[in-house]
Amino acid sequence: MIDTTSIFNIKNQTEFEALALEVFKFQFENNRVYRSFCDLLYKHPSEVKTIKDIPFLPIQFFKTRDVLSSKDTVKTTFTSSGTTGDETSKHHVTDLNVYTKSFTKGFELFYGNIEDYVVLGLLPSYLEREGSSLIYMVDAMIKTSKHSESGFYLNNLSELKKTLEKTDREGKKVLLIGVSFALLDLIETYQFNLKNTIIMETGGMKGRRKELIRTELHNRLKKGFGVDYIHSEYGMTELLSQAYSKGNGVFNCPPWMQILIRDTEDALTIQTSGKAGGLNIIDLANINSCAFIATQDLGRLNSNGSFEVIGRFDNSDIRGCNLMVL
Repeated sequence: MIDTTSIFNIKNQTEFEALALEVFKFQFENNRVYRSFCDLLYKHPSEVKTIKDIPFLPIQFFKTRDVLSSKDTVKTTFTSSGTTGDETSKHHVTDLNVYTKSFTKGFELFYGNIEDYVVLGLLPSYLEREGSSLIYMVDAMIKTSKHSESGFYLNNLSELKKTLEKTDREGKKVLLIGVSFALLDLIETYQFNLKNTIIMETGGMKGRRKELIRTELHNRLKKGFGVDYIHSEYGMTELLSQAYSKGNGVFNCPPWMQILIRDTEDALTIQTSGKAGGLNIIDLANINSCAFIATQDLGRLNSNGSFEVIGRFDNSDIRGCNLMVL
């Protein structure tokens, strides 16, 4: 069994690659779904020498199989928000402490201690259903915050307006995290000129509005909130880690998460940085499910390890968490 503390103490690329290979061997041996997939590709640990050799499980398997690398009891199951009639993804989680450590330390690396923030959640489409990993994360952030103003908002936009203006005016550090359509609803009702507030969108119109390209969405939000940058969170049901963008749609991962780009014509070929292709994600926090996932997102990897999301594959389902259709 791999000690999960080692995942969150990775200090360099050498340590990341060594642990990723160790996790691959562990999941090959303990995850029946992943083992079957590797066997179909004739990929055995003896042949996997670098992270580019590791097979990436298509994300659709989370819809049809129980993707588990642990025999421990499932503590909760996070589900995706698919439209009516669609089959949803299910991420079975056997250790919620790993998820909590991942999102807590991940946020801290990019923004500092969550205790210092007023956390305002504008996530109506997520609050209206059960099983959202995003709601679980933001709820934990709200409870960790040392500020009484922190909380969720559903349709009470006038109350949110008063809280935003008051906390911003008082010079408090404020994080407003919201789904795109709800943030647009807010600025179409009220205009702001915020100085101490981070506006963070989680993407997705959830069928409530026409999808917008990122630049158009961010320009509207910047104007409506009176801020210079719109921050973004990139996460999904099938991941226990998040990447963050502090503006311009350029995301960075925490040390235990990395992006590789696969060729759109040959899923087993990894592209060099700068080329567009399918996003493959290594999320070592997924130690008890599958840490190697081939997503339906299209993106580009930069030479410094940051990445951009530029769209999604044709015919992949419309889903939340920062996917902007081109």
